[in-house]
Amino acid sequence: MSELSKLFDAFLRRRHHHEGLPFLSVKDLTVQYDGLPALRNVSFELQGGEFIAIVGPNGAGKSTLFKSIAGVLKPTAGRVSLGGSDPGGHICIAYLPQRSDVDWHFPVAVKDVVMMGRVGKIGLFRNPHPDDWEQVVACLEQVNMADLADRQISELSGGQQQRVFIAQALAQEAELVLMDEPLSGLDVPSQDEFFRVIKSMRDRHVTLMVATHDLGMASAHFDQTMLLNNTLLGYGPTAEVLNEERLKAAYGNHLHIIETDGGKMMFEHG
Repeated sequence: MSELSKLFDAFLRRRHHHEGLPFLSVKDLTVQYDGLPALRNVSFELQGGEFIAIVGPNGAGKSTLFKSIAGVLKPTAGRVSLGGSDPGGHICIAYLPQRSDVDWHFPVAVKDVVMMGRVGKIGLFRNPHPDDWEQVVACLEQVNMADLADRQISELSGGQQQRVFIAQALAQEAELVLMDEPLSGLDVPSQDEFFRVIKSMRDRHVTLMVATHDLGMASAHFDQTMLLNNTLLGYGPTAEVLNEERLKAAYGNHLHIIETDGGKMMFEHG
């Protein structure tokens, strides 16, 4: 094995989750860009196996939070720890960025995209074993994409591309999956299929954090919600967090409220 391969393997070596410590702990997290705060003193803990919606207006820091948790962005202050260790070196975190941040024209087949999720377990510059390919096929079957395994990723619809990256996270055997605006640009059938797929993650005790602008989606599909606007304004049961007072504090004049026979409907506008 080359020295480069050994170094990369060491970098990807699974860090242990220390028993008795929170699955994910974010303590006094502050991140600044050019001296301006994107996040200020954000603190919370997760015990694992939870499905959480992260809501807030544009520029609230949702993407910054995910990048900090994934270990791709260094905080200005505070700490993120996964099972008691810094996020760098953990291979159990899968980060799915916004679709607009992905180069969909890169010439790669669907099955190879999913296989990328196995790199942390296989090691760089090592060939996949037959068992790894079996895992890839199984993950594609779980998201109903096995028949498109040889298709170029650029040829897929937005909903299909999103499901491929979920399959990649499954192949990675991720314990924490961060999805940044996964429903952006998807039609209703694609959204329904998305929720069918992520529902199956509960059986794997996966912790899922989904950033979204859709308050209705958060209310309908997530028991726990985090309300963010550069600082943490609320975290807990969705019905308690998404109340009118907190939402006005987060969205200000961009919160639109409609009175209906079934109660109030609140959504972001402008």
